[in-house]
Amino acid sequence: MSADPVPAPELAADGEPRGQAVLDDLVALLDLERLEDNLFRGVSPPVSLPRVFGGQVAGQALVAAGRTVPADRHVHSLHAYFIRPGDPSIPIVYETERVRDGRSFTTRRVLAIQRGEAIFSLSASFQLPQAGLEHAEPMPAGVPDPQRVDDLGTRAARGDGGWMAGLPRPLDIRLIDEPSWSQDHAGPSDEPMRLWLRADGALPDDPLLHVCLLTYASDLTLLGSVVARHDVPRTGLQMASLDHAMWFHGPFRADEWLLYSCFSPAASGGRGLGAGKFFTADGRHVVTTMQEGLVRVPGGRS
Repeated sequence: MSADPVPAPELAADGEPRGQAVLDDLVALLDLERLEDNLFRGVSPPVSLPRVFGGQVAGQALVAAGRTVPADRHVHSLHAYFIRPGDPSIPIVYETERVRDGRSFTTRRVLAIQRGEAIFSLSASFQLPQAGLEHAEPMPAGVPDPQRVDDLGTRAARGDGGWMAGLPRPLDIRLIDEPSWSQDHAGPSDEPMRLWLRADGALPDDPLLHVCLLTYASDLTLLGSVVARHDVPRTGLQMASLDHAMWFHGPFRADEWLLYSCFSPAASGGRGLGAGKFFTADGRHVVTTMQEGLVRVPGGRS
């Protein structure tokens, strides 16, 4: 009996692979190899950027932390620093330190290492579910449904896909507001940049996986909110993540629509600060994220 043929990956409007098969590749990317109790190894995808994507190393580091924590404790915050550019051609070793195992909270530190040097560090705190006070910021009003917004593949097909064009897309991303790279970008704006996103397929019912995948996604557009507030050349910009922090306020699924609203409250000294909020489609504020990044303009103009 001949083997069943492997189905060809679904293609986006611009011919790039998307859909469940590409999402499964990302899930496999986050499924680290355990070397020892506190030591893990991860790899980068074969089609990659010149340096390891920051969301990838952050998501993998959170996997390494979470795999040393009891399943009934969920991550509520993480704080990380990008130390050196990662090389996508070689594996990354994740060294996890079990800092504290308390009655309610568990703390972990993770160091990502290549060629004997740290490229990334992460601290994460996990908590047993507990009752307490509850309030949250409301979801922005007047946001169009994701079905009424072009996906990234449609944008890329008309030559407006930005730096993500030409890469496999495990996420369905729909930009509501024109990004800084867009030919239709109206110029400097003090309004947030908003987009819908979700995993482009079904995910297993593993809460840690959903959190790690959203950690991966949170690094995609946050620094773009810094540039969106200025009238600067879109070519020759030097941008790189310096640090990243996230707070998880409630449960969510990363394979259901999430609104990501990004805004830059400040920039100075060749650095820019981006703040992001994730909302579920029914309006729950489930995640807050902050990132400072290097933003250098050609010629040093301000």
